[in-house]
Amino acid sequence: MKRVMLTVAYDGTDYCGWQVQPNGVTIEQRLNEALSRLLGEDIHVSGASRTDSGVHAMCNLAVFDTENPMDPGRISFAVNTYLPPDIKVRRSMEVPADFHPRFAQTEKTYEYRILNSSFPVPVRSRYTHFCYYKLDTEKMDRAAKYLVGEHDFASFCSVHAQVSDTVREVTGAEVFSEEHEGAFSEPWREIVIRVSGKGFLYNMVRIIAGTLIEVGRGALEPECVPEILEGRDRSLAGPTAPATGLCLTDYRILWIEFEYYNPVD
Repeated sequence: MKRVMLTVAYDGTDYCGWQVQPNGVTIEQRLNEALSRLLGEDIHVSGASRTDSGVHAMCNLAVFDTENPMDPGRISFAVNTYLPPDIKVRRSMEVPADFHPRFAQTEKTYEYRILNSSFPVPVRSRYTHFCYYKLDTEKMDRAAKYLVGEHDFASFCSVHAQVSDTVREVTGAEVFSEEHEGAFSEPWREIVIRVSGKGFLYNMVRIIAGTLIEVGRGALEPECVPEILEGRDRSLAGPTAPATGLCLTDYRILWIEFEYYNPVD
């Protein structure tokens, strides 16, 4: 028996999130089906991040156990032939039998993308949240900087979360704009909210995004963020932004006893 870790990328638009559930097709379900067909065993993967319905990922991590003698490094190439176009394994490797990325020292980075334009751009509709009103990215970035550090993020946690500790460490937060111009089209831009941390609460990044959007449109001042954190009350923060714009873009294992692993190399 050996344990294999996968780096998985997916477009979450047409899925009911990562975790297997009875009311819809999920990423985990499709991986289980594909790996079971490939390896001739009943395979059940265990993911590091259980992303919500509609959320995307470039590098979610998952592990599973198998007795199949196939070279673990070749599994990524073989299993992709059984997976749909919107789910692909980018890397596979053997790890120690007791290793799970969910319990390792890790740092994850999420990006929330906002299409800020007078009109929607259809080819970006699956990966951005559309806002027609102009957002002040300088104010949004100032507000984001208050989130860096170890804080009680109870104000940025869904009321449905079942956790006893809402203290988390955000290691980086920034907001910037990517400008796009065309000879015969209106200029448009994507605003990127990038947040890195050693752990996140349920809906935390989407609530951060919703709050920063409120700052960007002038409904909140950047200096309100410390007060929101101090209040530890979900009603003080902005709305939960739609899942469409959210993507897990980087997942780094900070300390590991076996071969160094960086899923985005």
